[in-house]
Amino acid sequence: MSWLAAAMLAGGAAAADVPEQAVGTAPPQDGRPPAVAPLFEQPGVLTPRGKMVLEPSLQFGYSSSNRVVLVGYTIIPALLIGLVDVREVKRNTTTGAITGRYGLSNRAELELKVPYVYRSDSTVSREIFTGTGVDRVFDTSGRGVGDAELAVRYQLNDGGPDRPYYVAGLRFKSRTGTDPFEVVTDCTQRCVGPNATGTGLPLELPTGSGFYALQPSLTWLYSTDPAILFGSVSYLYNFKRDNVSRRVLGGEQEPLGKIAPGGVIGFNFGLGLALNERALISFGYDHSSIARTKQNGVPVAGSVRTQLGTLLMGFSYRISDKRTINVAVGAGLTRDTPDVQLSFRLPMTF
Repeated sequence: MSWLAAAMLAGGAAAADVPEQAVGTAPPQDGRPPAVAPLFEQPGVLTPRGKMVLEPSLQFGYSSSNRVVLVGYTIIPALLIGLVDVREVKRNTTTGAITGRYGLSNRAELELKVPYVYRSDSTVSREIFTGTGVDRVFDTSGRGVGDAELAVRYQLNDGGPDRPYYVAGLRFKSRTGTDPFEVVTDCTQRCVGPNATGTGLPLELPTGSGFYALQPSLTWLYSTDPAILFGSVSYLYNFKRDNVSRRVLGGEQEPLGKIAPGGVIGFNFGLGLALNERALISFGYDHSSIARTKQNGVPVAGSVRTQLGTLLMGFSYRISDKRTINVAVGAGLTRDTPDVQLSFRLPMTF
């Protein structure tokens, strides 16, 4: 199937705006990128001028990790004298969101996204060599409005069957969600240092990152019949915060000073195929490299550069000229990436 036929699918609005042509007459090209089944946050097809897209979405993520902490000393490499703490953490995150996109022109669109987040963590730990074989379970959860986002995208060039399309984007993330430093931890006075009292686990999970962020990006799409190649590169800059303090039990505050989260370098790529006049399927890979977090100008102890890699598959089906259903599933390929991600989107054009 040609790239022009694919352009009539997932976007909905793109198909609605193409007038019927006489037999044997080539349909006009609107100069906008072809549609693909969406896998990533940056959509490829821009909203037509004067049109509005309202997109409710639901995303679920699950991750689990095991950690073994050794506190003691070794006599020989195979013998440890001290305490072994085995800890297993299971995380579930569900995010519902309403996203609105408005076409400023056939090359530019404005987007506003407001999420609602529900999170739950279960931490199972057992101290070995302490005379007890009972697992200790620590459950915590959090729900509320997440960090709202505002984005603008602009198509840089006139692409075509033999020329790639380039779309530049700029996204701003707010701090409307619950701050990680506002939730109460289970520490009595301090969570770090020689006088630490408690594990530092929060009694309520935050729904936001606690930092303003700005993310420029560049997306490209290239049509090579019958497939569409696409990808993007981005950089997320988190603005640092001064005079940060953490809430502990008893209403006390533990001063942390200046916190500067590391920047995030991201890239992704994929392949899209049109199965018929209504269905699209896409395969892709998404990778993020997160730099170390600094506290008072010094890297936080135990903080390292983190690599997140996800393999994704998406399916898009055009219900009508104005409605499309999109489903995507992702599998984590690195240790710190969620084990599985599921997302559902229902963009509606007005």
